[in-house]
Amino acid sequence: MLYMYDLALFDLDGTLTDSGIGIVNSVSFALTHFGIRVNDSRELNRFVGPPLWNSFREFYGFNDEQVSEAIEKYREYYNVKGIFENRLYDGITEILDGLAVSGMKLAVATSKPTKYAKIILEHFEVSHYFDLILGSEMDGTRSDKGEIIGCVLDEMDAGRNMKAVMTGDREHDIVGAIAQNIDSIGVLWGYGDQAELEAAGAIKIISSTNELQHIITGV
Repeated sequence: MLYMYDLALFDLDGTLTDSGIGIVNSVSFALTHFGIRVNDSRELNRFVGPPLWNSFREFYGFNDEQVSEAIEKYREYYNVKGIFENRLYDGITEILDGLAVSGMKLAVATSKPTKYAKIILEHFEVSHYFDLILGSEMDGTRSDKGEIIGCVLDEMDAGRNMKAVMTGDREHDIVGAIAQNIDSIGVLWGYGDQAELEAAGAIKIISSTNELQHIITGV
């Protein structure tokens, strides 16, 4: 049977797992260190998905030294508690199982450090579905989503002979896929919205996990 794609890449936060609580709590902990208190924690949902190094600069005007300090404080909470304030979205295991059975190659391309991504996916017992799990470095390098997607493609399809698709919930996932000349699917169960994903250029936007396997396989 011929499928629409040979290689499926997935974002992690907001796509495979609902990691918002752990990320928001970790960001709040880091901001408190700087005397910044956020009354409505929903304001910090914008940290879910994009690279933290960029977000602290963009949202709070931190300089390089402050960003490094903020990341250190973030990880102080995240390493102990925040990483597991997380859950798999309903239906994700079934989707991964179906795609793996089909023989399709699967990979994770995340702005989260590779170390954390592997711990999380192993914790939820789904790491074995993926041929490659790749994210940023702990020092913040390789945090651009397009670069991460490119590195996944270089490792799994150096000749660019496979038809690949990226699935994610934020504009960074879509823009990164476009930069690497692959298709992208936007999902609405995460932390982005229809307008964001449309503006970024997703070829398809879906609201339920039930739609995802059909779109990727084309059957």
